[in-house]
Amino acid sequence: MSQRSPKPQQIPVVVLAGFLGSGKTTLLNHLLHRSGGSRIGAIVNDFGAIEIDAMAVAGALGDSTVSLGNGCLCCAVDASELDQYLERLAEPSLGIDVIVIEASGLAEPQELVRMLLASEHPGIVYGGLVEVVDAAEFDDTRARHPEIDRHLALADLAVVNKLDRAADGERVLGLVRSLVDRAAVVPATYGRIDPEFLFDCRPSEERIGQLSFDDLHEHGEDDHAGHLHTAYDSLSFVSREPLDPRRLMEFLDSRPDGLYRIKGYVDFGPYDARNRYGVHAVGRFLRFYPEPWPAGEERLTQLVLIGSGIDAPALDKELDACRSDAPHADEHGMWGVLRYVRDPDEDPAGPA
Repeated sequence: MSQRSPKPQQIPVVVLAGFLGSGKTTLLNHLLHRSGGSRIGAIVNDFGAIEIDAMAVAGALGDSTVSLGNGCLCCAVDASELDQYLERLAEPSLGIDVIVIEASGLAEPQELVRMLLASEHPGIVYGGLVEVVDAAEFDDTRARHPEIDRHLALADLAVVNKLDRAADGERVLGLVRSLVDRAAVVPATYGRIDPEFLFDCRPSEERIGQLSFDDLHEHGEDDHAGHLHTAYDSLSFVSREPLDPRRLMEFLDSRPDGLYRIKGYVDFGPYDARNRYGVHAVGRFLRFYPEPWPAGEERLTQLVLIGSGIDAPALDKELDACRSDAPHADEHGMWGVLRYVRDPDEDPAGPA
């Protein structure tokens, strides 16, 4: 199964938020160095800690940065400028696979999320709000910034960073889990989470002719090579039988805590014999993309589910129960799915 985003090709835009010192810049550096060959477009508002020396090497990222003309990552200080930055990074000729926005300096991450959901740019899709917290300083941070509770409640993925420095890391993890709304909560040190949580990593052979951070950074030179990044849990589901749209929507509407991403294609059989439906879900965001079946391709449902602490056998059983051998379609059966198909005339924010 292809691991790329559903067609039409849309670039996921991930919002990386967290208070000063939480480690979001370290996490962004980690993604840049461990992108698996994917091209990352970054919009940050404080490039001091980004490893500019690596970017100075000819070809490093190149056009996949927003630049002020000095070779550095740009400061997106005005949220009203966001669309022009996104349009620049979404230019197909750049071949960017994911855009990461470091949200520090913007008043509220939910405002940035709202702008992304309302964007009418056809080349991008919301990729989730990632809230990074410092486990060692979490109690003090909450005392100084009580709004962190609201930020965590909005997050699609919460990264509890610097666990190696926390005296009571399990307590902090439990507290964060109590504050999120069904979001995946992952522990980390040095901002090391698996990039597959956030985007699809290209196989290395797809990088031909492109110099990436992976090429510039020898893994053996990592100062923290002994600290493995947090892995993710995943499930691959394949069905030769079509899925019942009502049952699938019941599954999607009740997806469990920790299930962060769902991607792939769905065959709804007689409910729409002409099209397969690409599915893109991140956190609570969901979108379907109908497209004609490729000529000669076997009609399969192929889904990949990614999360933290998910019960893969139970999820597989629930998806298995969505299979249907009904020869005819219920005329109202697709209504739930079609709510999440982007209509050109609908409210840009759509259902989330």
